[in-house]
Amino acid sequence: MNVKLKSGVNLFYKRSGIYIAGLIIVCILIGLITTVKPAYRLSSGIITSWTSDINSATFLYLLGLENHAFQQAFTKDQSFPDFSSTIFQLATSVKPDDPRSLIGNELPGFSTFDNQILIAGEGTNYTNLPFESSPPLKEVLKDRQAVINDDEEKESQESVESKNEPTTGNKNVVFLYNSHNRESFLPHLPDVTDPNHAHHKEVNITKVSERLAKTLQTKGIGTAVDHTDIMAELNKKGWDYGKSYEASREVVSEAFSTNKDIQYAFDIHRDSIGREKTTKEISGQSYARIMIVVGAEHESYERNLELATELHYMIEERYPGLSRGVLPKKGELTNGIFNQDISNNALLLEFGGVENNLDELYRSADALAEVFSEMYWNAEEVNAAS
Repeated sequence: MNVKLKSGVNLFYKRSGIYIAGLIIVCILIGLITTVKPAYRLSSGIITSWTSDINSATFLYLLGLENHAFQQAFTKDQSFPDFSSTIFQLATSVKPDDPRSLIGNELPGFSTFDNQILIAGEGTNYTNLPFESSPPLKEVLKDRQAVINDDEEKESQESVESKNEPTTGNKNVVFLYNSHNRESFLPHLPDVTDPNHAHHKEVNITKVSERLAKTLQTKGIGTAVDHTDIMAELNKKGWDYGKSYEASREVVSEAFSTNKDIQYAFDIHRDSIGREKTTKEISGQSYARIMIVVGAEHESYERNLELATELHYMIEERYPGLSRGVLPKKGELTNGIFNQDISNNALLLEFGGVENNLDELYRSADALAEVFSEMYWNAEEVNAAS
C-alpha cells in the first residue's frame, strides 16, 4: 500500500508540475503578445497572409476529421491534401506545383505574372495572361501610315439592324473610354513589325469603342464614347506612358460627376500578345477574344468581380471560347485599380491582340453588345419588378 501510495503521490506531483509549467508558459506567451510592439504582434492580417495560399481542401479535410459531414464535399476524383507540401509551403512560401513562387522574387519583372486567374477561359493560363507594353511616349506619338480595308470601313459606318427593342431614351447609361487610346493593330500598319510600336493616332482601339457604342445603341442602350486623346494629354502634362490611368481618371471622374445616368464604365484596350491566343473561330467566322480585367487593389473590387463573372458566363453561353476569362490584377508593375473604384460597374476589357484586324474586332464588339444588352435589360426587369 505504501508503495502504491508513494507512486500515486509522485504521479500527482509530476502532473501538477506539468500543469503549472504549462500555465506559466501560457502566461508568459500572453504577456509577450500583449506587451510587444504592435508592429511585431501576430495580427489577423499576418495569419491570413500565411494561410491565404494554402489549398482550401486542407481546411476542409481538417474539419472533416471532427465532423464527417464535411468529407462528403470531396469528390471521388479529388485527392486528400499533401500535408508535407502544406508544411513546406508555410515554412518557405514556395508552392511545389507553382514555379512562380520560387523564381518570382528572384527574376526582375517576373512578379508581373503573380496574379491569380479567377476564371480561366478556353486555353487561358499563366503563360498567356494579358500583357501591356509600356513603350516610350515618343514612340506612341509618332506619325505612321495606316491602312483600312474598304469593307471594314463600310461595315463600321453602317448601322447594325435595329429591332423593336426597349430603350433608355435620351439617357446614356454606358460610358466607354480608352486609357491607351492609340493602341493599334499590326495588320493595319504596313510599315510596323514591332508590336511595341503598333500605335496610331486614328486607326486604333477607339474604333472598337465606337463600334461597341453603335451596336449598344441599336439595342436601346444609350452609350457615350469619350474621344480624349490620352496620349496627347500625357505629352502635354509631361507624364510618361505609365501614367495613362491617372490621365484617364480625370475623364472618368468628370463623366460620372456630370452625367448621373451613367451606370457602367468600360475601358477598352487591346492585348499585346500574339494572334494565336487572341483569336477564336465561331460558326465559321473569326473573332477577337475578350479578356475581362478587374483591378483588385481597392476595397469594393469584389463588386466589380461579380459583374465580370456574370458577363463572362453569359458570353461563354452565347459565344463559346470568345471570353478568355476574368483576371483580377494587383501588385507591382500594374495599376491595380484601373479607375474601377469610381464605380462597382466598371471593367477593363481587352479586345483581341496586336495581330487582330478590325473585321474580327467589330464582330466581337457586336457579340459583346448582344450579350451585355441581354444582361442589362434582364436587370432592368428585375429592378422594375422589385
